[in-house]
Amino acid sequence: MTSRVDERETEYREIDRFENGVGWIAHPDERMQRASHALAVDGEVWVIDPVDAEGIDDLFAEFGDVTGVVVTLDRHKRDAAAVADRHDVPVYLPEFFDGVTEDIDAAVARFDDELSDTGIRAITVVDNRVWQEVALYNPADGTLVVPETVGTVAFFRAGDEELGVHPMLRLTPPRTPLRGVAPERVLVGHGTGVMADAARVLETALASSRKGAPRLYATTARELLPV
Repeated sequence: MTSRVDERETEYREIDRFENGVGWIAHPDERMQRASHALAVDGEVWVIDPVDAEGIDDLFAEFGDVTGVVVTLDRHKRDAAAVADRHDVPVYLPEFFDGVTEDIDAAVARFDDELSDTGIRAITVVDNRVWQEVALYNPADGTLVVPETVGTVAFFRAGDEELGVHPMLRLTPPRTPLRGVAPERVLVGHGTGVMADAARVLETALASSRKGAPRLYATTARELLPV
């Protein structure tokens, strides 16, 4: 039987490096560019929505010891259990996530409005029958992680947008949960992050979401299912 380790992607592309974290794309040629991140708080590393890759533990080690693996979207279970088991840490889920625990073959811990005692805020972005999502915001360094509501790959963007709202949320973008957040950088679950002028780029994406919807729908008519 093939082991989890053997199934890991052997190459990954590093993205979004900054003082307190880094990101990677485990399958660089993949159309949806699934992005994962590691955030460091006081020498503890929190791995966000990971897609596993050979050698990725060395990347984590640059920032400290892995303390937990976090799933921020109900569909982003990805390789969370494999990474958590390898580091003997829990998979952390938002308190309101329903129907996710049974699909994770690892110890599970829950968090509410703060990720453990990190100071990282958990912001409920979407909570309905088909979509459960939290954004993570660290006010200490201005890092905002939004796993699915916004992204930078072509599937999310209309025209020359730098950052786009997911097609299924275009007509009702969740502006209220993110109001008052002025991030230094926005890290996303699909594509490379916005590392400069992030507050303006995020506000523009949310404010122009409806306006750009027809153009985006015209080019992604066959791809409107959740990812």
